[in-house]
Amino acid sequence: MKPKCNLKAGDRIRLLSMDDPDPISAGTIGTVVAVYPQSDWTQVDVDWDGRRSLMLSIPPDQVQSVDASPQNQSGE
Repeated sequence: MKPKCNLKAGDRIRLLSMDDPDPISAGTIGTVVAVYPQSDWTQVDVDWDGRRSLMLSIPPDQVQSVDASPQNQSGE
């Protein structure tokens, strides 16, 4: 059964947790570049704000969507 992943290119996300030896810090915001569904997980290519590009593996990595409106991004 495929896990449900509703992300698409252009979505803004906040990292909750990452299972990686050199992870992005939790709370970091990024923009989804591409989504590659696999049989039982999803690979998500993300450009992280002010940092680097690093793909997610969902699961085990966890993110939440954030509002992309300009007023919501001030102070982040």
